[in-house]
Amino acid sequence: MSMKNILVIGFSTRNIVCSGIKAGYNMYAIDAFCDHDLIQHATDARKLDIDGSFDASTISLEQLAEMIESFGVEFDAIIPGSGFEMIGLDALPYSVLSNDPGVIENVSDKYCFSRYLSKLGTAHPKTVLLSDIHELEFPAIVKPACSGGGIFNMKVNCEDDISALHERLKAIGMPAGKNKLIAQEYIEGTPVSVSVISTKDEAVAVAVNEQLIGTPWLTDVPFAYCGNITPYDTPYADEMMRLSEELILELGLVGSNGVDLIISGNGPVVIEVNARFQGSLDTVEMATGVCLLDAHIQAFQGNMVVGKNEFEGNVKYSCRAVLYADRDMEMTEAAQEKLLQRNVCDVPNTGQAIGKGEPVTSVLCSGKDREDVLGMVKESVMFIRESLNLLCP
Repeated sequence: MSMKNILVIGFSTRNIVCSGIKAGYNMYAIDAFCDHDLIQHATDARKLDIDGSFDASTISLEQLAEMIESFGVEFDAIIPGSGFEMIGLDALPYSVLSNDPGVIENVSDKYCFSRYLSKLGTAHPKTVLLSDIHELEFPAIVKPACSGGGIFNMKVNCEDDISALHERLKAIGMPAGKNKLIAQEYIEGTPVSVSVISTKDEAVAVAVNEQLIGTPWLTDVPFAYCGNITPYDTPYADEMMRLSEELILELGLVGSNGVDLIISGNGPVVIEVNARFQGSLDTVEMATGVCLLDAHIQAFQGNMVVGKNEFEGNVKYSCRAVLYADRDMEMTEAAQEKLLQRNVCDVPNTGQAIGKGEPVTSVLCSGKDREDVLGMVKESVMFIRESLNLLCP
């Protein structure tokens, strides 16, 4: 089945839209930010009115249906981005290229997923409800069961730390009662992810990615997702790719999905599965040359367009670094012009308010090795920080 007009719905859809454009699709978006570069590249876009709440359940299907109809386009497929996988898009009269909502719900709930991994005998952190944290050794990680991005994750060193936990979560904007809290065994190591393309019958791990988590020169939020470097060189690469392929097939996931792991002193430990496009999309495409959006669409048609090991020896190092605001600010025209002098994406529109601790922009770089890439990224981040301090009130 030939597809041409694709609509992506999500809080931040720029990377998926740009991937599809490279493959020749007409890409449309419903997005919470409608950043400068999304507007530039998408065929058309609509902005979600989320009133500061990144909670897809506050948006009705009727609202989305009206927005979709406003494009006046016959869409061949809708692809949900992060946060919109379980809001019931399959009830609309469109082909939705997403995994089964029930499977996504079970995978997205870190407590339920840990029990599933236990049944499989897969190494993972011991996970309990917050009320049972006494079953864990300290330190431990406390996090919402169903939230991504790491901004609500907190390390606790003793039970006394928990007394202030709810107030701290409230202070950084987590709605009370929206999400149960869990506690996980704290595992030291390197956070990584594996990007996988899968049909119902076959899964291919495309890349192993280093994850930048709570990187001090990008954010002061300890566990915030700050980007990726692809590839990540490790003796465990083959083991993690095989494990991720088996897990994705076991779960019955189709399309572009990812597995997050930590490489501990005892080897790889599975943290979670992202049954959707991942933040590593940019670096995987830059490093390997594969178009993940096209591979995703083809996979739902039963076609595997990437082969095992086809990228060996033909990969360059790529980095996406997400820069967070260190204060409240408003994007000015002069600051935006400075940003666009660098290789950036997710560029805020002029006049956009950005709160302390929120993402400002992403820096993209490629180079011959990890150190080369990191050096270029850090230099750009320093330039952008100085420009924002000078030009944004």
